[in-house]
Amino acid sequence: MKKTLSVILALCLVMALGVSAFAAESLTFTTGGEAGTYYGFGSVLAQYVTNNSDAVDITAVTSGGSQANIEDLDADFAQIGFSQSDVMSYAYAGSRTFEEIGAIDTIKTVAALYMEQVQIVTMNPEIKTVADLKGKSVSIGALGSGVYFNAIDVLGVYGMTEEDIKPVYQSFGDSAESLKDHKIDAAFIVAGAPTTAITDLSTSGNVYLVSIEDEKADELIALSPYYSKYTIPADTYGLPEDANTVAIAAVVLANKDVSDDAVYAFVSTVFENIDAITEQHAKGGELSIDFASSVTDVPYHAGAAKYFAEKGIEVPVE
Repeated sequence: MKKTLSVILALCLVMALGVSAFAAESLTFTTGGEAGTYYGFGSVLAQYVTNNSDAVDITAVTSGGSQANIEDLDADFAQIGFSQSDVMSYAYAGSRTFEEIGAIDTIKTVAALYMEQVQIVTMNPEIKTVADLKGKSVSIGALGSGVYFNAIDVLGVYGMTEEDIKPVYQSFGDSAESLKDHKIDAAFIVAGAPTTAITDLSTSGNVYLVSIEDEKADELIALSPYYSKYTIPADTYGLPEDANTVAIAAVVLANKDVSDDAVYAFVSTVFENIDAITEQHAKGGELSIDFASSVTDVPYHAGAAKYFAEKGIEVPVE
């Protein structure tokens, strides 16, 4: 009798608290370096979804960026993570930096969130075009990173390779420190503007962004459809003028084995609360369901597809 009563009381407790209180799925969200937009915005999303959904408990962590995030997802060291749209496509196809590893089919698209710009930063006013980087010391991101391939692509349309510059392989934060200490002449930083690393750098001296000429941007887009033209307004960093460049999409990916309920909870909580998220981070203002569902290279996770279907949007899942 006592045992039966205990079971009844336990069931009552479950009903009172709600089953979801015991079913929250814990997800690790790999973002990027502390000085980048991935970590800043990712932390806001993780905290907001955790606080406003019973289905998931998300922890945002720093990481080495796109390639490292994909490798962590593939190894199940993380369950969701940021990636540049070009890098995720390389991973899924097993091309460029993933040639030796081979195609990774364990990743699924959750949502495209915003555009991140190729920002070529310098504190030297004499560097006015990409061509002026020839012979200079330039940070082009970690070897094999998304930034690295973006830098190689940009240099390529100007008829240059790695051998035409003095390459340095640094993170956003380290690049900013090296620029401040005059150890390098310029740095490629690919992140949503304004980027913390560049904003902080601008407090220590004049910062300039090197523009990519319109015809060179057209060449880049012809070579790789992941790019699109973008103008960074002068007031973003207190620049003397607008900077013309190219941008790619920042996408959240998930391991295919993450439950449909968890991914659905993430997507629905984010896109049903855009205004509230924007109050916490400016990148929230760039969120849109149409853009989120625009990825075609890597199939969507079924949990994300369920949400978009409710909004009348069909996305590829195979």
